[in-house]
Amino acid sequence: MFFGKDLPPLKIDKRLFKYRLSLPLTLLTAVLLAGVITLLALWCQPNSLRSVLANFRAQPLLIVLNAMPIGLLLLALTCLFRNVFFSAALVNFAVCALSIANRIKLEVRDEPVFPRDFALLKEVGSAMGSYDIQYPAKVIAVVVLFSLALAVLGVFLGCKSFPLARLRGWLGSLLGAAASFAVLAALILTVYASNDLYNSFRVSNAYYIPSVFNELGFPYCFCHQFTTYPVDRPDGFDRAEAASWETGGEAGQGKPVNVVMVMNEAFSDITDAPAFAFDESSDPLPNLHALRQDAHAISGHVVVPGFAGGTANTEFDVLTGIQTNALSAATTSAFRVVNRDLDSLFRVFAGDGCRTSFFHPGDDWFYNRENVYRWMGAEETVFADQMEDLAYKGRWVTDDYMAGLIEQEFEAAVSAGETLFHYTTTIQNHMSYTADKYGEGYDFPPVPLNAEVSDQVRTMLEVYVEGVRDADAMLGRLRNYFAAQDEPVVLVFFGDHLPYLGDNQLGYAELGMTQEANWDALTSYETPYIIWANDAAAKILNWEAAVKALDLPDGGTLSAAFLGATVLELTGRGGESPWFSFLSQLRREAPVVQKDTYLLSGNALLSQEDLNADDSEKGQVLRGTLSKWRKWSYYKLKYQEFDS
Repeated sequence: MFFGKDLPPLKIDKRLFKYRLSLPLTLLTAVLLAGVITLLALWCQPNSLRSVLANFRAQPLLIVLNAMPIGLLLLALTCLFRNVFFSAALVNFAVCALSIANRIKLEVRDEPVFPRDFALLKEVGSAMGSYDIQYPAKVIAVVVLFSLALAVLGVFLGCKSFPLARLRGWLGSLLGAAASFAVLAALILTVYASNDLYNSFRVSNAYYIPSVFNELGFPYCFCHQFTTYPVDRPDGFDRAEAASWETGGEAGQGKPVNVVMVMNEAFSDITDAPAFAFDESSDPLPNLHALRQDAHAISGHVVVPGFAGGTANTEFDVLTGIQTNALSAATTSAFRVVNRDLDSLFRVFAGDGCRTSFFHPGDDWFYNRENVYRWMGAEETVFADQMEDLAYKGRWVTDDYMAGLIEQEFEAAVSAGETLFHYTTTIQNHMSYTADKYGEGYDFPPVPLNAEVSDQVRTMLEVYVEGVRDADAMLGRLRNYFAAQDEPVVLVFFGDHLPYLGDNQLGYAELGMTQEANWDALTSYETPYIIWANDAAAKILNWEAAVKALDLPDGGTLSAAFLGATVLELTGRGGESPWFSFLSQLRREAPVVQKDTYLLSGNALLSQEDLNADDSEKGQVLRGTLSKWRKWSYYKLKYQEFDS
């Protein structure tokens, strides 16, 4: 009597004794089931559900953002199957299976499940045998049993026909499902795509993506990732054509020289600008300046992907030869688009039998380096948690400590009779350049200036230049160490980006640098590089002839994406990889390709508009070569496979 009095009458199907819910009850049931499925999906995650719900209570919008996509999926399937419980069983199984996959991926690779992973099911299947996976049996059992219970309920509980006779057939079902999917797609492209909204939520560590997924909820974060880190498919891309470009090349041609590459955080030579008044006794870059005059050195500037940030993007460009800025019309993070094996310098040197390694005194999860360097073929990766007796200056590991670690790695390779290819990314001179960077009361040497600057900028300059001195000292230490070795060594030392000196290039503007005639479209992306060979390496490489054969432009300016190919060619490996050989030829046509600006071989700057309007044979050839670069890059990111 109670149920009959308070609820709408339930229609009994004479053939199956099936109760059919009215439309209002169906919608109410769908909302409740969406909430339960959302809770179960959150419970499947490795973190405590209680901690997640506590975070949701403080930020209630997260409840809606996590439940909404599940509710819309449930509504779409309910329209199709005309049964809310059958639909809930399917949605629950699919969503929770995805949540469990996310849990497993976090545990074995410290990386969440992203929408793009669906394109890699083949790679996922082959990789599963490489991990010792502990499947959460209890969680899986609960998900399966709940899905079965929902399916059983669907046998006895159905839905009444839609009130409008015209919409009771398949037309109505399809329209309802299409409308639900359309709303979900619109939300993903607008609300869920919003970086402002995503970044507005409080999290313990915004840079640690697994932690963000745990704290903001897997359903919301998964939907947000649909529109992040895009890679645009180039016009005219043909997979078979791109695959044909991979033919040619032969390993084993390289000269037996050790190669050590050091990408130093925010390393620059801005202190050479007229606004600074350093003399020989106070010069913060004595080693860089001395090496530029060394007979066994090449120097110039690399044009990196970003200004005042984007360290990993520079790593990506240098090591792969693929340009971050060409991946998409939207801003992206290069290391976040990598999710499979990728060609790189590591693979070329490994093909010559070299020992390959990467060191970084930071967290392995930052920029997903732990996984990305494995995908790029690095034999060994070492991060801060694997380093012993770390030496800090303020909050960051010192450059001097990293120099010592590089020396140890070199000695280990020599002792094992191996030729070394090594890459280090330092961290000491990382922003922010505040007075407390190296601890309260640290006495910073003054920075002599020929310009009047604000106290804020002066402080930033004093703190930054202190880091530059230490970076230059690292360069000097490595140069002296390798100069004393009998084994041949080529040292490559460069900066990842210019320093951040306030919003809107505040420091650069107060120094008058942005008003100078030579502050052009490339200047804010230029950092110095030095390629130096010790006596043994110079002899093996026939240094003068090898450098001349590079055909470097006057001034030595080149895109970061061409630096790796230049090192390969210098060490005799120019013919080992068709990809890097192609980059070396492109570099001879246009040493710098930076967004919509090109520096041609004759040092002429060309805009994208000018290039598009150039109907000469040279212009057409360059456009074709650039198009090939983009297509080949896309192929490497999406399709190229390597032997295990």
